[in-house]
Amino acid sequence: MSARPLYLGLDLGSAWSKAVLLGPDGQVLARAARRTGMRFEDAAGALRDDVLDRAGATAADLASVVSTGYGRRNVPFADARRTEISCHARGAHHHFPRELDLVDIGGQDNKIVHVRRDGAVANFLMNRKCAAGTGAFVEEIAHRLDVPLEELEPLAEAATREITLSSFCTVFSATEVIKLIREGESPGNLCRGIFNSVIARVVEMGPLGGFIVMSGGVVAAFPVVARILAEKTGAEVAVAPHPQHLGAFGAALVAREGG
Repeated sequence: MSARPLYLGLDLGSAWSKAVLLGPDGQVLARAARRTGMRFEDAAGALRDDVLDRAGATAADLASVVSTGYGRRNVPFADARRTEISCHARGAHHHFPRELDLVDIGGQDNKIVHVRRDGAVANFLMNRKCAAGTGAFVEEIAHRLDVPLEELEPLAEAATREITLSSFCTVFSATEVIKLIREGESPGNLCRGIFNSVIARVVEMGPLGGFIVMSGGVVAAFPVVARILAEKTGAEVAVAPHPQHLGAFGAALVAREGG
């Protein structure tokens, strides 16, 4: 083993893949993210090389690699593979060592993970029936509105009334948006409606407790969704540090703990 043992966590998602590299003492040395593309293997290899380069390290320094996420079985150099549920829970509990409900809004699915005080997963829920309420939904509706993603939140903050897109289907929601545009609804109100719809889909998945931690690319890009969730549930809502990388961080912690 290298005199400088490093630990790599890889979270291979359907839309985005992420990597976190930990040093011997558990400190984060590097993070990286990239579009997954057509091949999980290529994304995993590129992310590994990226974080090693940022840390001034080589593959020989890697003591353990743990992969998670949708493409976790497509990482040939992984020493172990763990579910995204367990890795997200591990990462959330590291930052918030208490009982919590983790809400992860990803590119293609949403998760609610109930984490016990000791960090064990009590149970979880996943929404895989439709991309409504996910990152793909936000991107599709933004495209329909012809609004750049970086302008969605400022427009939503300027909304003058609350609307929620009622459909459970991304395609039907897009049709609903076209109807609202025709009726003269303002861009700000429509953008607020996108985020209201995201949170509505989460709340409809199942009960949430008094302390919620949010993760995923959507809350990383649009912090407004955390405020909306707090308003809708009355719960205390915290955003995980580097929320898009929480699963990869949890995988890296598992790697350091022995896989």
